[in-house]
Amino acid sequence: MPAGTLYRGREGMWSWVAHRVTGVLIFFFLFAHVLDTALVRVSPEAYDSVIATYKIPLVNLMEYGLVAAILFHALNGLRVVAVDFWAKGPKYQKQMLWTVVGVWVVLMAGSFYPVLEHTLRTWFGG
Repeated sequence: MPAGTLYRGREGMWSWVAHRVTGVLIFFFLFAHVLDTALVRVSPEAYDSVIATYKIPLVNLMEYGLVAAILFHALNGLRVVAVDFWAKGPKYQKQMLWTVVGVWVVLMAGSFYPVLEHTLRTWFGG
């Protein structure tokens, strides 16, 4: 294997891109979270107003996207550690990626109702 090509093939490239994209999305969420939490020191009324806007279905869908980003980033991060520090990691990186995707899908399916319960009740009654 040529030097510097641990993440070979189409899957390796897309997992690399997805890992970077989810990392940036998580960063922006944390940035917004720090800003809106800091607002409580400036004006508790403004803070309450901002928090009230978070209770709409669109934001709830974004929360589900945040869960998806965090789960994928964490699971893929473990795979990256295995590829980098396990001697057989590069050989099994594709299988580990599909394992990560499988575990991610199962966890996302399991988090569907708990995360989106408010939106589902708003849209479908109950």
